[in-house]
Amino acid sequence: MLIPIKSNELRQLIPAVATGAQFSECTNNPRKILKRVLVAILGGIISLLISQNQLSTPWSPIWLIVSFIFFLYLLWGPIVEAGQRNAELRKYPNAALFKGSIRNIYTREQVEDRREQASPRGILELVENRRTLLCIEIEDEDGYIGEIQFPVSKKHQSISNGLSIYGIVLSEHNNFSRINAITDTWLPSLQLWVGLYPYLLRPVFEELCTYRLNRR
Repeated sequence: MLIPIKSNELRQLIPAVATGAQFSECTNNPRKILKRVLVAILGGIISLLISQNQLSTPWSPIWLIVSFIFFLYLLWGPIVEAGQRNAELRKYPNAALFKGSIRNIYTREQVEDRREQASPRGILELVENRRTLLCIEIEDEDGYIGEIQFPVSKKHQSISNGLSIYGIVLSEHNNFSRINAITDTWLPSLQLWVGLYPYLLRPVFEELCTYRLNRR
């Protein structure tokens, strides 16, 4: 079941500014954190040194502000990233609340990164860092809707075929003949949210589900 929602409802569900959950999600990747630390330190120190070398010029305060902005990159970097991810879904002209069910569940391995590492015999070997993803195929009475995937954990053991699942689908077509994106999704019977990224304001979405579905 697809229930179209208005653009203002979508903006309430997916905010332009990062939520606490989205900020947290954008700061849990060690590689991204390391990159932000390097950018903050290098950019901040270089800008600070330039400001010190130009104390007698009008540019010194400007470079000092730039240095301060770089040092705060650890804070505003995740906020910008979350805003960009939200904007990717907010750009679609058509959105709909869906009530579907789980058609199929399976797992697959995803390669996170590859690196060369010397073996005890001194031979370079390719080492892969992998993680297991749980993939869920979703359908409704009209057929297949799409698939979501996310890292598997113990809390997902109770997920099974046939469970009701709610979320938001987005499309460039007003008849939703092609689904371009699916948000994180809610399993009401388990009181469990699943997905790679927490796009939705979850209490608002749960309230919307109660309001819209009870009217039908």
